Amino acid sequence: MRIIAGTFRSRTLEAPAGLATRPTSDRLRETLFNVLSPRMAGARFLDLYAGSGAVGLEALSRGAGHVDFVERAEPALRALRANLARLGVAAGFRIHGAGVGAVLRKMKPGAAFDVVFLDPPYDAAQEYAATLGLLGGAAAGLLAEGAAVIAEHRRKERLEDTYGALARTRLLEQGDAALSFYAASAAN
Repeated sequence: MRIIAGTFRSRTLEAPAGLATRPTSDRLRETLFNVLSPRMAGARFLDLYAGSGAVGLEALSRGAGHVDFVERAEPALRALRANLARLGVAAGFRIHGAGVGAVLRKMKPGAAFDVVFLDPPYDAAQEYAATLGLLGGAAAGLLAEGAAVIAEHRRKERLEDTYGALARTRLLEQGDAALSFYAASAAN
């Protein structure tokens, strides 16, 4: 696993041992950031179910101003902290070592995240509906105007077209994975 582009280009990352954490592949991260590149300069990025932090670190490498990492598994948190240290990142991030739902409920409205990425364990399908439902409802105040919310999921698993105020704007499929892009609907 490595950083694809930007300040930390080609630097390697570690991932926790075992199968509990499934890092986003280099190829899928490249596709994701090709789409997001116009939004990255100075962006506030929220990396939910961050695992080793590969997606959030890619965002920092490509010019994000700040990344909040949310991860509760201790092995993944150790890998995330090791990756930050390995890259020499000392500022511009915050780590929340707790469950995603609890963190989203506790954050103050107006956090103004420009990009939110979520990649729950594929076997935790209920996490998609719960998290997207929060972001399209009670936690919608955490999103900046025009924010993008992206969910990585199995290609065969179909997510809903809408979750509260969030409406899917794009679906990209690559191999066995897919990226569903959401934005707040114009009615809100």
